[in-house]
Amino acid sequence: MSGGRPSKTDRVTRERIGQIARCCPRDLGWPFSVWSLAKLRDVLRENEIADISHETLRKILKAEGVSWQATKTWKAGKDPEFAAKMARVLDLYDHPPADGRVICADEFGPLNLLLRPGQGWYPKRRPARLRATYRRTEGVRHLLGALDLATGQIYYRIRDRKRWQEFLGFLKTLRARWPGQRLYVIVDNFGPHKKAEVRAWAADNDVELVLLPTYSSWLNWIESEFAALRYFALNGTDHRSHGEQDDAIGAYIRWRNQHAEPKREFAVNSKIRLPDYLPYVA
Repeated sequence: MSGGRPSKTDRVTRERIGQIARCCPRDLGWPFSVWSLAKLRDVLRENEIADISHETLRKILKAEGVSWQATKTWKAGKDPEFAAKMARVLDLYDHPPADGRVICADEFGPLNLLLRPGQGWYPKRRPARLRATYRRTEGVRHLLGALDLATGQIYYRIRDRKRWQEFLGFLKTLRARWPGQRLYVIVDNFGPHKKAEVRAWAADNDVELVLLPTYSSWLNWIESEFAALRYFALNGTDHRSHGEQDDAIGAYIRWRNQHAEPKREFAVNSKIRLPDYLPYVA
């Protein structure tokens, strides 16, 4: 019995098509910076590489591991101690010290009073409606948050400003919550975190401020919790007062803390765990 129509391309040709698709067209002498299926098909035909349909070309690209993706950006870190600082943070995540608690702290905001687009399940063609015009009133506020890795719970305060005074006050509430334990507080390089008064108080009260490498806020475990907070507590809302918005945030965090579990296994399969990870790309 027949095995079907024979392929128009052999293995070598399919690999070559994948290589061409991964190149920028300008590098190959063509006057555009990105391929479309139509342009790539025409180039293959004009150069007598392959005469195939758009659908066949799409299947070849998929088989060769080439897919349509958005470009991404990266930042070059200037921290000469990037590798050492990252290793320190990952070690605290992987092996929490027996003499204390590991806390991830950061600021979230600004908390404006504005409508926030979101998504949800609604009857077909009848999504929720938000007003298109509004007035920003009552200024902005800021949330200071801390993630306790031992329990997975979040502790927070909402303040009108986020100066070193507010951060120090927040540290004091964390110190009072866990007396007798050394606190390892992971923070980014925001100026108030490094204020002399903050450092002096931390040194006198058995609190170690563990600074992240520059351009590396993604290493702070609380960032993923802030993303969830924004998605579940703020997206799709139109709060008319800070009190209303604060209540919504508080209700979500209380619900979340009731379902919290210890935080373990940070980015275990990530490229940052590889020994040859480029330390100056954040």
